[in-house]
Amino acid sequence: MHYKMNKALWLCSAIFLSSLTGCQVVSVKNQKINVSISNERDSILTRDKLSEASLNVLSMTGRESKNCMNQPEQCVEELQKIPQILDEQLLSTASELFLAKSIQLGKSSECKTSVLSKTQSDEKQLLQKQTIEKCLDTQLAMLDKSIRYSYAYLFKTERVPQDRIFDNRQVQIRDFYNLAIAHLVQAYNQRHTSTEASRRLQIGESIYHVDFEFYPQLKEKKAEQLLSTYNMNFSGLRSVTRRDGFGSEFLVVMPEDKNPPNTKAKYIVDPLNHKYPNGINPNIHDARYLATTITAQPKSQRDVKDILTNPEFHLKLYDPYKNEKVKIAGRDYPLAANFSAPYGLWLAENNLGRSAYLSLIDRDDQILMPHLYMLEPYNPDKKVIVLVHGLASSPEAWIRLTNDIMGDPVLRENFQVWQVFYSTNMPILESRFQIHSIVTQAFDQVQPNAAAAKDAVLIGHSMGGIISRLLVSNADLVNDTQKLVNNRKLDQFKNNPLFKARLQMQAIPQFDRAIFLASPHRGTDYADRWFTRAARKIIKLPGAFLGAFADTLQGQIGLDDFVKELGHGIIQNGPSDLSKNSKFTQLTKDITPYKGFKFHSIMGNNTGLDDLNLITDDIVPYRSAHLEGAISEKILKGGHSIQETPEAVLELRRILRLHLTELGIYKP
Repeated sequence: MHYKMNKALWLCSAIFLSSLTGCQVVSVKNQKINVSISNERDSILTRDKLSEASLNVLSMTGRESKNCMNQPEQCVEELQKIPQILDEQLLSTASELFLAKSIQLGKSSECKTSVLSKTQSDEKQLLQKQTIEKCLDTQLAMLDKSIRYSYAYLFKTERVPQDRIFDNRQVQIRDFYNLAIAHLVQAYNQRHTSTEASRRLQIGESIYHVDFEFYPQLKEKKAEQLLSTYNMNFSGLRSVTRRDGFGSEFLVVMPEDKNPPNTKAKYIVDPLNHKYPNGINPNIHDARYLATTITAQPKSQRDVKDILTNPEFHLKLYDPYKNEKVKIAGRDYPLAANFSAPYGLWLAENNLGRSAYLSLIDRDDQILMPHLYMLEPYNPDKKVIVLVHGLASSPEAWIRLTNDIMGDPVLRENFQVWQVFYSTNMPILESRFQIHSIVTQAFDQVQPNAAAAKDAVLIGHSMGGIISRLLVSNADLVNDTQKLVNNRKLDQFKNNPLFKARLQMQAIPQFDRAIFLASPHRGTDYADRWFTRAARKIIKLPGAFLGAFADTLQGQIGLDDFVKELGHGIIQNGPSDLSKNSKFTQLTKDITPYKGFKFHSIMGNNTGLDDLNLITDDIVPYRSAHLEGAISEKILKGGHSIQETPEAVLELRRILRLHLTELGIYKP
């Protein structure tokens, strides 16, 4: 009995004491490191939940985060009334709340223009359109506020950015700011459809002026649109070359080229003397997709209140190739950039690989003349790299190299890339002549005293390597051709300037160095195997090419007899020219770059052997790819597409840096 009474008293005491002191609610246990890092660094950008930093601030108001995300204005007003909340806490939390609301709206059907139905009555369509416009206007207002609060946090708090350089919160707010700009431009384009990128964005009472001070070449041009690169994923690129920093990464899309490679055009026999509209070869293409970085900066920023309430902001566009830093509030900060996106989008939208295969097998294919593409806006202060692809290929063959050039700061700052795209079913002598012409025309547009006008580098793969060798060589093949063909009908054309232009080769003077990759300079027996011989019979010369020459001869010889009577193996398709037994190979195999010219060779070895007589990449043997007089020769493990291997790209980068070092531009 006594025991039961003591137990009852003990229980009552325990209950009484727990009611006074409360139960223990804190315990400790280990958690996975990825959970700890996620709790510290995740935000509304990575999950459907606010960051821990914002949640901690909201806990001071006693309001649930969900309510604050739904009503950010009211929640921010309540936070402003709590004096214990620091300026950084207020501004950063407000930035995330407004961004969270805009993301929520963007996911809703009310903001999606794609839900508009044409099957509804006009009245219902109008109501639905009004609902979407109202939603987009609200989303834009939220993004406007998020940008303002982010900017105020980053540059107008008691602590300057340098004082919190290692703070996770600062990185989060920079990301809020950058993404808010991206979403602002995107939502504005949805709300105000136009065939031209707007230069003034009206968002409620806020006005965003598009400023080209740091991208002057765009000032007088009409851009088609601005595209954020945040959501772009390029499956064909092994890596995306970026530069971390301040600002939102974009593409400026210029109007579509009026002369894309699949546009039917007349074959021009004499391109250097042809009268082009405006005097410029339309097959020389300026970059259409331009990398840019955008910052949003207030016109007046005397204090936080001014940043939050002054209606005028500037969207400043920067050329990331020419601007590595951005000056804000009197200090320089690294400028963000995405250098791969323009190249990736250009490749994705043009599908040049498909065009290359079609041009090889289709006699009447529309890709007749070579095209030259500048991959970035022309810069007179950068040296030029010209890339020439191989058989049945396209500029896609250079993805790895081009992307790595953009990723190497030294190469990116000192080189600009021009890509040549040509139809590989043409006779190689004709391709050399046409590529010589278009590259010459491109250099003619360069100011004579500009850095871009000299010391250029030429890189060719496979058939493109043969063409590249002939582009930097001096040779007269007129007499050798007459002896080899032994055709009396050729005598009447030996002084024809069009024939002489194709047989009398002069090196392009702007090139100072060349690199040949897996190039069959002395031909290959691969072109004579039964399956390749069968393929060669299918590949025909373009009718427009043959017809243009027949017209030039003014009835002296018929089209049907042109190749048979005059060519005698000199005029045949490109794959046939690659045979080690072809007349083209006999004519050109001993031609080497002019004396003193610097060149390098890179070739593949897929045999595992060291005997130079047996080494081959399965298509081109070492003995055909080897050239006497090379400054360097690199044999790498791999097949014919050696230019795609990491080892070849590293060797190319080494040579390009060597080029800059010898010019005194770069000191390793």
